[in-house]
Amino acid sequence: MPADAVPAGPNPGSPVVVSGGPGELVLFWGGFPTLGAGAGWLLATVVDRLAGWSWVPAQDLLELVASLPEPQVTVGALAVGALAGLVLAGIATWERLVVTVAPDRVTLRHRGEEQELSRATVRAVFRDRRQLVLLGPVDEELFRESCDLGARRLREAFLAHGYPWLAEDPHRDRYRRWVPGLPDLPPGADALLRAREDALKHDRGDDARELRRELAALGLVVREESTRQYFRRTRAE
Repeated sequence: MPADAVPAGPNPGSPVVVSGGPGELVLFWGGFPTLGAGAGWLLATVVDRLAGWSWVPAQDLLELVASLPEPQVTVGALAVGALAGLVLAGIATWERLVVTVAPDRVTLRHRGEEQELSRATVRAVFRDRRQLVLLGPVDEELFRESCDLGARRLREAFLAHGYPWLAEDPHRDRYRRWVPGLPDLPPGADALLRAREDALKHDRGDDARELRRELAALGLVVREESTRQYFRRTRAE
């Protein structure tokens, strides 16, 4: 185990759930629609003025809305704003990360999917900037996703059941910057990295995740900073 690991003895206690909790859901489903409705009301009060400013985009739409009678404009703006807030709440709920740490497994629920990892396969856990990372037996990444959960709460949850929690990525110095045509990559890796670069540039997150999995099958671990990609190899079995 690396020197920066924090050891902890196994605990046979019940699973520990780390999430934003009920308060987060209240914020999503109560706060977002309320804020959306407020923004809609504000827009309804100034739509006449906006329609008179030629530099504001969507002038035809603004003029159409400004021509409608009251209270239809205000009611419609409130409804549209609240609906937009509900949509945002649904997206936020779908994307929220819920981590359940038990003595024998870790369950990660994120983006509508649930991933379960056996304790025997989890070699180490750490935060890399704003991402949660779980490493496997040959230092492959079993999980890497954006995470807004508090580092202290995550650390305590994993240590409570004996998982090695690291202060930072133990392989940070092994990453190399990828550039097109770089030699010594596994066959097919360069093409996948090119495709992933394009996905990152165009904010196609699902494609980038899928391509990360394909690169992992070739023995490469990939991380990015903006659209710049860095890679390292996993250890041989």
